[in-house]
Amino acid sequence: MEQVFSYIIGLGAAVMMPIIFTILGVCIGIKFGKALKSGLLVGVGFVGLSVVTALLTSSMSGPLKTMTEIYDLNLGIFDMGWPAAASVAYNTTVGAFIIPVCLGVNILLLLCKATKTINIDLWNYWHYAFIGAVVYFAFGNIWWGFFAAIICFIITIIMADMTTKDFQSYYKDMDGISIPQPFCQSFVPFAWLLNKGMDAIPGFSKLDLDAEGMKKKFGVLGEPLFIGVIVGIAVGMLSCSSWSQVVSDIPRILGLGIKMGAVMELIPRITVLFIEGLKPIAGATQELVAKKFHGVSFSIGMSPALVIGHPTTLVVSILLIPVIIFLAVILPGNEFLPLASLAGMFYLFPAVLPITKGNVLKTFIVGLVALIVGLYFVTDMAPFFTSAAQDVFARTGDSAVAIPEGFQGGSIDFAGSLLGWTIFRATVSLKWIGAGLLVAVTTFLGILNRRRIIRDAALARQAAAGSAGEVSNTK
Repeated sequence: MEQVFSYIIGLGAAVMMPIIFTILGVCIGIKFGKALKSGLLVGVGFVGLSVVTALLTSSMSGPLKTMTEIYDLNLGIFDMGWPAAASVAYNTTVGAFIIPVCLGVNILLLLCKATKTINIDLWNYWHYAFIGAVVYFAFGNIWWGFFAAIICFIITIIMADMTTKDFQSYYKDMDGISIPQPFCQSFVPFAWLLNKGMDAIPGFSKLDLDAEGMKKKFGVLGEPLFIGVIVGIAVGMLSCSSWSQVVSDIPRILGLGIKMGAVMELIPRITVLFIEGLKPIAGATQELVAKKFHGVSFSIGMSPALVIGHPTTLVVSILLIPVIIFLAVILPGNEFLPLASLAGMFYLFPAVLPITKGNVLKTFIVGLVALIVGLYFVTDMAPFFTSAAQDVFARTGDSAVAIPEGFQGGSIDFAGSLLGWTIFRATVSLKWIGAGLLVAVTTFLGILNRRRIIRDAALARQAAAGSAGEVSNTK
């Protein structure tokens, strides 16, 4: 079974998701041709996103490594990026069973009215499997791994419910969709607390700077495209050891600027493909579930790739890249330099923007704090991540988990998230006490969410009855 799932996951999101969505579309009543087109559009979107993020990583990794050599920066944790984390996740027993287990938990939560989200973002189930796999390797006990993965799934799907209203009202064309992805939802507490704190500072709320406002105020200088070009040129110049090298490397520096501008411009265009492909699936799923559950509305859990093309996400992500690299070098106790993980920077903000209302300054501060904390989370989990990666490499020979000699392995994609680290430390460090605390918190959140769902349903029925009464009176 483990080998079967590893083979399927090994196909990659670009192949796996079109197959899944085509089958799912036919099963929920969409004609085969339309379902196939939806699936293929999602696959094309993943290919486009992979190409652009690979362009970002390949273009930036060389200059950034050169910078570490020029300034004698020695950090002992090698950034392996999300592919390594996904490989660790799915090449274990936890990963082999994570999809059916979590789908079963999802159905149970729906029946108990503890959630309104149907999570069909199957590719990103690797996030749950990852934390389960690392806990499994830390304990040597598979049941602890499944426990951690299930706790992560439940908390994430409840968080998706709690953020759905703001998410759908902030982003265009996202009605009926939520984002149950733990990396995204993990940063909601940071965003909420910091946003409240910034609003309490006199005059801070007047600094209402969003990406669209930057375009109007600064013209072409405020465009994400132009900001990407400037950041790329700046990084290119900093990777030169002297001014004479800057002059001689002008073609390379300008080329890097153009590539960063291309990343900023192409990602929003690619996200349109995801929206076009996923909307029919989401709509048909909602209709089917509404019939089965007698008109009750549900949210369809989708990939955050749908909204990472937002201008604020792009601007803040690109601005944070040089800042977090600089801070990674000077922060005491940190041993991790993010390079490959930079491609996942965009996924930090989908659930943050509805809280900061797209304010560039607020979003930048939230992202900065989250990433600084994330660096220490990665440093803390590196020995366990390394052990898991070495075991998977020994069994599979997967190059994605090959760690260079003399380094430990790490990835800010999920290993740097509050939710993943908290579950990991609660189980590994506190064991049964930590497990008890996690169960208590998860149960509390589930009860709270269930009460909210029942209350909202009652209010919806009252509103519908009132509307029906008004119609009958007019007749």
